[in-house]
Amino acid sequence: MPVLRTARRSTLLAALLCGIAQGASAQTYPAQNINVIVAFAAGGIADVVGRLVGLKVGERLHRTVVVENRGGAGGNLAARAVAAAQPDGYTLLATTSALAVNDSASRNKGYATEDLRPVAFVAISPDVIAIHPSNPAKDLKEFLASAKDKSFTYGSAGVGTGPHIGAEYFFREVAKVKSVHVPFTGGAPAVQAAVGNHVDAVVLTLPTVTPQIVQGGLRGIGLASATRNAAVPNVATYGEMGFPNVYSGSWVALFAPAKTPDAIVSKLNAEINQVMKDADVLQRLKAIGFDPIVKNEAETVAYFKGEIANWGKMVRAVGITVD
Repeated sequence: MPVLRTARRSTLLAALLCGIAQGASAQTYPAQNINVIVAFAAGGIADVVGRLVGLKVGERLHRTVVVENRGGAGGNLAARAVAAAQPDGYTLLATTSALAVNDSASRNKGYATEDLRPVAFVAISPDVIAIHPSNPAKDLKEFLASAKDKSFTYGSAGVGTGPHIGAEYFFREVAKVKSVHVPFTGGAPAVQAAVGNHVDAVVLTLPTVTPQIVQGGLRGIGLASATRNAAVPNVATYGEMGFPNVYSGSWVALFAPAKTPDAIVSKLNAEINQVMKDADVLQRLKAIGFDPIVKNEAETVAYFKGEIANWGKMVRAVGITVD
C-alpha cells in the first residue's frame, strides 16, 4: 500500500508540475520572435493572408513574426517541417485547404496529419469558374448546357489542388459533363491562359481571379459557395444556377506541432481571433474575396475534422491521388 500511495503521489505531482509549467510558459510566451512557415510561394493566398495576420498578431504580442515561404509538394514540404519542429509555439504553419486535401490525396506526405494541431482558421474564399468574355455562355447553366454534347478544357493551379478536386467532383459527379483538366504551375499562369483564351475555363480560388473578373478580362460564371461574394457581387453561386449544396473553396489557417502546450495554443487562438475582428484586416480581406473565420479552440478542431472528411469524400469520388 505505501508503494501504491507513493506512486499515486508521484503521478499527481508530475501532473501538477506539468500544469504549472504550461501556465508559466503561457504567461511568458512569446519570449522571442515567432516563425511562420507559409506552405506556398509568395503572392499566393496563404502568403497574402498569412503575412497580414502575422503582422497584426506580432503587433498585439509585441514580437516580430518572421514569415518564410517554403512551397513545394502541394504544401507538404512546409507541413513536414513544422510537424517536426519543436512544439514551443515559435514555429507555426500557414497553409490552406490543401492540408485537408493531402490527408487523403497525397500518398507520400512525409508526416501524419495528426502531427499538426490547428491553432486558428482565419479566412475562407470560394472557388470560382471563370471563362473568356468571348465565350457565348452568359452563365454557368449555359456553359454546362453547351458542354453536354462535347468536352471542354479547364485550367487549375495543379493536380491535386483544392480547386482541381472540387472541379472534378462538380463536373463529374454533379453536373455530369465531360471535361479535360489542364494543370498549371500555379494560379497566375492558369489565369493568363484563360485570359489568352487558351483554355475554355479556369477554376481557382476567388482571390486569384478577382482582378480579372472586376476588370473584365474574364467572366465569372459560378461560385462554389452558399452566398455571393462582396468582391464579385454579380457572380452567381452554384445553387442559384441549379446546383445546391455544392461547396468548394480554400481557407487559410495556422497550425502548430501536435505537442505544443495547450496554454500556448489557447493564447494564439485568442489573439488571432481578435485580429480577425480588426476593421482594417476585414476590409483588406473582403476586397479580394475572403470572408473572416472566428472560431474558438474546440470549434477549430471540429471544423478541421469536418474538412478532412469532406475533402476525403471528394477525393475518393474522383479517384485522384498525388505523390
